[in-house]
Amino acid sequence: MPATVTVRPGAGVALGALGVLAFSMSLPTTRVAVHELDPWFVAFGRAVGAALLAGAYLWLTGAPWPGRRQWRRLSVVALGVVVGFPLFTSLALTTQTSAHGAVVVTVLPAMTATFAVLRAGERPPLLFWLASAAGLALVLAFLATGGAMRGALSPADLFLLAAVVLCGLGYAEGGVLARELGGARTICWALLLSLPVTAPVTAVAAIADRPQAGVAAWSAFGYLTVVSMFLGFFAWYAGLARGGIASVGQIQLAQPVLTLLWSALLLGEAVTAGAVVAAGAVLACVVLIQRTRGAATPHPSPARVVRD
Repeated sequence: MPATVTVRPGAGVALGALGVLAFSMSLPTTRVAVHELDPWFVAFGRAVGAALLAGAYLWLTGAPWPGRRQWRRLSVVALGVVVGFPLFTSLALTTQTSAHGAVVVTVLPAMTATFAVLRAGERPPLLFWLASAAGLALVLAFLATGGAMRGALSPADLFLLAAVVLCGLGYAEGGVLARELGGARTICWALLLSLPVTAPVTAVAAIADRPQAGVAAWSAFGYLTVVSMFLGFFAWYAGLARGGIASVGQIQLAQPVLTLLWSALLLGEAVTAGAVVAAGAVLACVVLIQRTRGAATPHPSPARVVRD
């Protein structure tokens, strides 16, 4: 008999918030890393390093091999969050600031919710969408008035938009799969599945560029490898599985503001007092979104949520 999906909204929100906190530093640290390292090396090298950690984790925990259907889903996860998002953000941030990137990433929660409807069968209520739109509008207004948005659409913007679309797809697919495999195993298997692509590209980039960088760039690369590409997904996918992909995904509305704060600390960018006001308004929308989560109807799944 198929097991019932175990949904724990409170735990899902907490885990999702932890994941967002980890991911909020991804753009600033990417910006620091690509300042001295080749963007292709940064994008694929961090995936190779994380895959080594993933292999160790799966071996130590005695994780069973995924089934054929699960491998297909893992390929979508790998395309979105292991290859697509790291590559396109690394290319974009060679010419754009992390603050500018935060503007485009603002649409990620809506993209995640859209793919949750298309891929996971979730049906959030109207209030959910209204609160999401309000939060999105608030963040965009803050970033626009703060001067983060400037100029016409550039190739870097197109890279960022591609990154957001692929990331939203990878988040939604991974959230569904995490109900069966668990959050940690989902990202670990996706990382290992990507190795035939990420390892050769990393090797070619390393030979061509002969990576030489200072402590700051290598520290940023280390963060991207261990936290952004590995540990952050432990919490994030587990949160999506337990609390609902569309609902927990909206916690990302707070990520652009957090990214600007990290940009100020790491890159010396100015942050106005309006950031505090914007953060409070966005978080209010997130609270409203979470109050509507019970009305969202997840698609029935044949597997229970696996504890990592």
